[in-house]
Amino acid sequence: MSKKHQKHAKITKPNYGQFARQELAILGTPCGEIKKISQTISEALADQYSIAYVDADHKSADDSTLTGTSLDHGNELEYVDMINFHRFDTRSAMNPWLFRPYFNDQELVIVNGNHFEASQQIVVIDSRKSLEKKLHKLTNVVLILLPEGESIIPDYLRHHIENIDQIPTYLINDLSQLTQWIDQQLKQSIAPLNGLVLAGGKSERMQKDKSQINYHGKSQKTHMLDLLSDATQKAFFAIREDQAEEKDSIKDTFTGLGPYGAILSAFRHDPNAAWLVTACDQPFLTHEVINLLIKKRNPSKVATAFYNPDTDFPEPLITIWEPKSYPYLLQFLGQGYSCPRKVLINTDIELVHLDDPSVLRNVNTPDEYEAAIKEIK
Repeated sequence: MSKKHQKHAKITKPNYGQFARQELAILGTPCGEIKKISQTISEALADQYSIAYVDADHKSADDSTLTGTSLDHGNELEYVDMINFHRFDTRSAMNPWLFRPYFNDQELVIVNGNHFEASQQIVVIDSRKSLEKKLHKLTNVVLILLPEGESIIPDYLRHHIENIDQIPTYLINDLSQLTQWIDQQLKQSIAPLNGLVLAGGKSERMQKDKSQINYHGKSQKTHMLDLLSDATQKAFFAIREDQAEEKDSIKDTFTGLGPYGAILSAFRHDPNAAWLVTACDQPFLTHEVINLLIKKRNPSKVATAFYNPDTDFPEPLITIWEPKSYPYLLQFLGQGYSCPRKVLINTDIELVHLDDPSVLRNVNTPDEYEAAIKEIK
């Protein structure tokens, strides 16, 4: 029998829902009540997380006019700087592939489930709003809310939702319990941290392979891998396409882009992990420096990086890149940029200051090597 033709490359997909990685549709009660629940959650958690809300306008098509916007005069898109916020109006039809870039930075998207679907659902048991015709939306119910006076879960929900009695059930007025539950879910959703040692350089200035230099009783790349292995879930070497493959290595699949391609290749390998990336030519990095960066990690940001006073910029080659940075890296590449530092400068990052930033320096030349050997000894 002939082998089945594979049309598309098998690529690991990010864990997206309709809008974002973490989304909750609330349904089973009137839209005004859903909005109140959403506002309660946002007011309690907005200081800790980036939260978005998705709803629909209840005006009829005739009432939803474009009066006052340039879309009423033939434009397809309008941007208005509202001073305190920014507004985009568009005629374009929307779908999950277009929604996700807009919601990429949000750690939680709360969705009016009466109008939209989401990957997880909170069901409100409300006798005013039957869910019998919306059972197709109940694919992953994670929480049940009971308004005052409601205590009986309808039989049609019991027949549709498997193990419904094991799903957490709270009184809708118990706001602290509701927000604590969501806070716990968001903490559990923080991406695991992998390590990546950039070992694919050609060492042209050093005139010998920098990754094989012995500063600490072993090759420098092994030393760096050991540092990251102690601090992350799993550590890998990033190597060029033409290098011999070795254990725990990720080959460059974005060739000719240097470190930028290595970071993208790591995300292609696992887009649902965060990546702590270091160069292999930083012999002054220590467990303490690595652990400080991890301690200061802010998963709400695109990345967490050290400030380098020598350049007056973030240092991209010892940085924790969150999963939300992957679309940004691809977006910048699509605009013709392959500089990790440019991405850090132009996105929302956590910047960490060191008491001794000299530990960040690279050793690239024979003279720098001689000086480094003396200092380390």
